[in-house]
Amino acid sequence: MADQEQSSSTAMSSSACRKCRIALLSIVLLLVLALGYLGVRFGLDSPVEYADIEEHFKYGSTGGERNLGFPYWIWQAAPLVCADKFPAGADQFLGYQYGQHKEPLQQSKEAYKSFGMIYEQGSDGKEKDLPVGVSKRRHLGLDRVFLNCAVCHTSTVRDTPEEAPRLVLGMPANTFNLMDFSSFFFECAKDYKFQVKWIIPEIERLGADLDLIDRYLVYPLAIWLMQERVQHLANRLGIIGIQRRHGWLWGPGRVDTFNSAKGIFNWQWNKASERELIGITDFPAIWNQRQRKEPKQMNLHWDGNNKQVEERNLSAAFGTGAQPPIADHAAIGRIEDWLLDFGPPNYPYAVDEALANRGAPIYQRYCARCHGASGREFTGELVGEVTPIEEIGTDRWRLDSYTYELAVNQGNLYTGYEQHRFKNFRKTYGYANMPLDGIWLRAPYLHNGSVPTLRDLLEPNATRPRVFYRGNDIYDSENVGFVSDVADRRFFRFDTGVLGNSNAGHEGKEYGTELSAEEKRALIEYLKTF
Repeated sequence: MADQEQSSSTAMSSSACRKCRIALLSIVLLLVLALGYLGVRFGLDSPVEYADIEEHFKYGSTGGERNLGFPYWIWQAAPLVCADKFPAGADQFLGYQYGQHKEPLQQSKEAYKSFGMIYEQGSDGKEKDLPVGVSKRRHLGLDRVFLNCAVCHTSTVRDTPEEAPRLVLGMPANTFNLMDFSSFFFECAKDYKFQVKWIIPEIERLGADLDLIDRYLVYPLAIWLMQERVQHLANRLGIIGIQRRHGWLWGPGRVDTFNSAKGIFNWQWNKASERELIGITDFPAIWNQRQRKEPKQMNLHWDGNNKQVEERNLSAAFGTGAQPPIADHAAIGRIEDWLLDFGPPNYPYAVDEALANRGAPIYQRYCARCHGASGREFTGELVGEVTPIEEIGTDRWRLDSYTYELAVNQGNLYTGYEQHRFKNFRKTYGYANMPLDGIWLRAPYLHNGSVPTLRDLLEPNATRPRVFYRGNDIYDSENVGFVSDVADRRFFRFDTGVLGNSNAGHEGKEYGTELSAEEKRALIEYLKTF
């Protein structure tokens, strides 16, 4: 009997052990599955990819979402939560307009359009959910979005206000107001409404289907992190606040590239000289990069502070949040390869061939030495060289804003990452002579965008417009530029009397401002063919 009881006890113990092992194995399996799920959900780093190179340029990631990416649904909700932070006034895009109520997602899109951002139609005939120049990447458990190269180097052209805009890749983003865009997020992130109880309801009103993890963990954490990161960025970019207080506004189509770059080095603005506080310039065109590196390396940027195209492009990627160690170099490389030979579209309007032919020798006599033999041929003794500021006489604030100290700091950036270090930045003494490919699309003119049309550029400073309006995409084919005399709150009032906005220089006999009216007309007609 005792043996039977012992045997029964042993069997029960063995069964209990088996159950315990099964339970432990089940727990381990569940932990493995949970960790695997979390690893997949939060460890994925995957951009939305585009096989077509033009789509990749417009919407492909440069890697900046890893650093500065906004969670997709916060991007869509921010204009609804912070409608009062828009300089243009929220009535443009919220609530009722023209008697029709707009859906929340459309309200968000209209808000971004007020910065001059461009929405294309998708294959379904509806507007895409993100504007040109904004990319998406799945990173750290979220779809995150941020700017890419196209936001500053794509714009639209229309013949009349009633016509649909034509998108042009590679041209300056004449309608995009980067200062207002940045300031909106800086102000929104520090607003009392930038918190869970305000943002989550708007996200849900936009139609997001958040699961429990998103609703109670991911997005609350993302809101807090984004707030901290944007406020940190705002502190680094203190120059924007300084410039706003003084009325040194960028306006659409312009940026202060290198004063913004100083934020990387925690620049002490209270110790900076006044001469370096304004470096505002037009966005450049980015076509035909092969000819800017072969057969000779041209001086790049407005002041010619770098000769290497690839380094220029990588430094420009800073603006998209893609710092070299975290940049998506393969994605950037695709764009670089494409831009080597990607050129501007031909002038789409009628050209008086006989008049243009009379303008060709005038161009060769006055312009070719500095700007190239034509819009497709960049040979010329001084093409890509720096002209001293004393000779060119244009506004010198951008030149002075780029300091020797900044060049040294850029050279020391990313020590330890030798393949990413900048080795070609230098301080110069003037402005670089640019080729004129696609010149018809590069208005307003001069490095700071202070002259609205080519016809105005051929006039002496005394007769150039003192005030005009930027941000219009209606084309002025007669004067070669964009319509600039429309006083509308959608457009930016550009005053050449503001520091950094001078339209002086590039004038005198050698610059063609003393040509006869007929000679100027012929020269302009020839430039339309570039």
